[in-house]
Amino acid sequence: MADSRAPKYHRMADALRREIRDGELPPGHRLPAETALSERFRISLPTVRQALSVLRAEGLIESRHGVGTFVKEQRRLQRRSRGRYGSARGHGKLLTHHLRHDIVFAGRGEAPAHIAEIMGLKPGAEVVIRRRNLFDKETGQPEEIGASYLPVEVAGGTYLEEPKVVPKALFLCVEELTGRHYTRARDQWIARMPTADEAATLELPNGAAVLHVVHTARDENGNVLEISESVWPADRVVVIDDYDIEQAADEPSAPSEV
Repeated sequence: MADSRAPKYHRMADALRREIRDGELPPGHRLPAETALSERFRISLPTVRQALSVLRAEGLIESRHGVGTFVKEQRRLQRRSRGRYGSARGHGKLLTHHLRHDIVFAGRGEAPAHIAEIMGLKPGAEVVIRRRNLFDKETGQPEEIGASYLPVEVAGGTYLEEPKVVPKALFLCVEELTGRHYTRARDQWIARMPTADEAATLELPNGAAVLHVVHTARDENGNVLEISESVWPADRVVVIDDYDIEQAADEPSAPSEV
């Protein structure tokens, strides 16, 4: 039941959201014109637009210039961190082979402060950087902003400094070049608002959030081989984590752990 105390635009957004999730408004369905929505919900046009902006930011609807506003198809990329390396070793392809890669930069540059800290380097230390934007092959829709940071002793002087799509998963290239193996990884997930550049590159509506992961991969001796960062529109990705449940009692490693 709608909360009569909620702002009028919330009540309209709640009603349309429920109809979308219940299937009354299926993917591809064109919403009524703003004037019709104004009459249905007995609210002003500015309030209608405010409600639609909420649903647009949630990824439930999309506006097509000169055509109208439509219920968006809910296509989400699935990220299964634990199985990614094994499957790539099996098929030998890029981890994101289902997407089109645009290599924005490849070469040496200064490591951002948080990357240098993880690598145990001094601020401003030089590393090999590979920046890329990834797009849906069918629609051309931008799906991910990515970057990989590799120690110079790992990737310096190799084809990884060339602005070309690598022939297979980056970690397989690193293992082949160095003889070292990826044995341990850590993913740090952050939900946040996008920067202006990220919002423009990912074509995000106002108010839309992103998911940002920092992935650190180490070799058998605990040394960093690669740190990668990926930024996705939060409404287009779902993170799936399958794991065994520990049976022994343990203490949280940090007071803020949940």
